Amino acid sequence: MITGSQKPINEIIELIEPYKKVLILGCGTCVKTCFAGGEDEVAVLASALRLSFSKMARSIRIEEQTIERQCENEFIQESASGIVRNDAILSLACGAGVQAMAKRFEKEVVLPGINTTFIGIQEGPGVFTEECSGCGNCELGTFGGVCPVTRCSKKLLNGPCGGSQNGLCEIDPNTECAWHKIIERLSTLGQMDNLKTYIPPKNWNTSLSGGPRKLIREDHII
Repeated sequence: MITGSQKPINEIIELIEPYKKVLILGCGTCVKTCFAGGEDEVAVLASALRLSFSKMARSIRIEEQTIERQCENEFIQESASGIVRNDAILSLACGAGVQAMAKRFEKEVVLPGINTTFIGIQEGPGVFTEECSGCGNCELGTFGGVCPVTRCSKKLLNGPCGGSQNGLCEIDPNTECAWHKIIERLSTLGQMDNLKTYIPPKNWNTSLSGGPRKLIREDHII
């Protein structure tokens, strides 16, 4: 899932300060799971902003709404009536959701309330780790389901650097060595022969390095 964290309250106040009517629009999927932009977070943020503007003796009307996903037109349309009633939308979605809203409502001000962080998984309550860089050419089958592009600090593709200690990364001793995990997994699976084949330098054209990407599914186009 895409993870993110809510912007500091002072930064959000500065973003919405020019407007008299603001819709705080939550997103009920990824950012809800990481406690940044779901219905509960919308309510807490709205209360905090009302209190802050009240202390500033500044009149502002804040409306609250949460839709299932801000990255799909099917759900975006549900927010249309609330959007036209307000001067600006404070989106608590990831960066993709913010841009989808801006694309759908071209004449409306759409502001980001979240700093998008990474694609990751939930390790435990309140703990999220980055697992995927969306590089566009997945080799997890070779590496036993552990991604060296994302999880190795040096992005090494042909074995460990030799600097790790006790299974921990030499760059950050609080992080597990990705190659330690890869070798453990391949050993358990009986697939150590995967590492006998040299992997050439990665072609980054399939990643963001090649510019913005687009996925086209011909079988879904009507």
